[in-house]
Amino acid sequence: MKLRTSIFAAAVLAVAAPAAMADLAIPWLSYRTGPYSPGGIPVADGFEDYLTLLNERDGGIGGETIRVVQCETGYNTQKGVECYESTKGEGSLVYSPLSTGITYQLIPRATADGIPVHSMGYGRTAAADGTIFSHVFNFPAHYWDGASIAVNHILDLNGGDISGKKIGLVYHNSAYGKEPIRTLQELSGKHGYEVMLVPVDHPGQEQKAQWLQIRRESPDYLLMWGWGVMNSVAITEAANIRFPMENFIGIWWSGSENDVLPVGERAHGYKALALHGVGADFPVMADMQTHVLDTGLAAGDGDQVGTVLYMRGLYGAMLITEAIRVAQEMHGVSDITPEMMRDGLENLVITEELMAERGLPGFGPSFAVSCENHGGPGIGWVQQWDAEAGEWSIVSDAIQSDKSVIDALIKEDSAAYAAENNIEPRCG
Repeated sequence: MKLRTSIFAAAVLAVAAPAAMADLAIPWLSYRTGPYSPGGIPVADGFEDYLTLLNERDGGIGGETIRVVQCETGYNTQKGVECYESTKGEGSLVYSPLSTGITYQLIPRATADGIPVHSMGYGRTAAADGTIFSHVFNFPAHYWDGASIAVNHILDLNGGDISGKKIGLVYHNSAYGKEPIRTLQELSGKHGYEVMLVPVDHPGQEQKAQWLQIRRESPDYLLMWGWGVMNSVAITEAANIRFPMENFIGIWWSGSENDVLPVGERAHGYKALALHGVGADFPVMADMQTHVLDTGLAAGDGDQVGTVLYMRGLYGAMLITEAIRVAQEMHGVSDITPEMMRDGLENLVITEELMAERGLPGFGPSFAVSCENHGGPGIGWVQQWDAEAGEWSIVSDAIQSDKSVIDALIKEDSAAYAAENNIEPRCG
């Protein structure tokens, strides 16, 4: 299979449209400043550019212009909540917070307001259970999938037997970084490996003590749940202690060009999980060049186009806009409401034929969302950095997470959330 962003002052900036004109308002909680901007900028660029492409090439979706509603959070949870409260009245259809901390805070708020949240590959993993989390979607895969996919890759490298091995987790000491711990511990009981936990405090620029611990305890493999500047610092420190890069595997938020380029040739061989294909060799990018980049309408200065995280943002926008199409068809109107948008997300079907039609053949998995399953198929790949070529390559077949373990953990966590919040299961 071919695979390739004092007083709170965040301004709400909208692509202008007359107030009386119907449009599709899609908010983007960005962070183009601070230590997490190496991740926030390219994702925002890809997300916004894809929506601009649809406006310029197709006249929007179903005859409705797309209006991007932006608000800068600086990856700060409180600012993220303030951004949500200040933009939800814009007719906002669906939120993509690009932050697990913000997502956790928005789950009860957005659900009460009837506005869906799409936390693609991040956020609260148990939101995959649509019977409890009616307005939250994290397809096509979530963090517990990612932890299992990484373990399955290590199993593949060792002939299926990793008993007695030590697997370390270098993680951002936040809700985000802690997400995979339970899964790794459960899987250790099944496969007989030891888990070593190595927390890194915000923002992750100082990690000397952690890597002295790693050198002392000598894990066989390292996983990383990092973001922003933390990633490149960790890869640099791994190189400093001569940890074998091919045994260092990041989650899909720890595998961008901005994570490895600062390390130079010493990052060669580093691996990360992939939610989708890599590179810009897809037909949609020719249209992007013609309608967005060449016309001076790009969200950024163009230096991130085609990178892993740019394509991540583009992919997220594509999935959201396909859900808009579904909602429009289901309800027979083009100017949909947030609740209609929720229906579109819950009835989204992504096929290879559709991906090819959108100019992204072979880019991501086929899947169908349902009332019960908001998390997608749980499939991912492994990508590896070639420092000489200056590019990522997919080095594995599609890897399925261990649903026999993960589904039980999701049901346990979602049931506890339901009990705490007096939520009755839905879906009949």
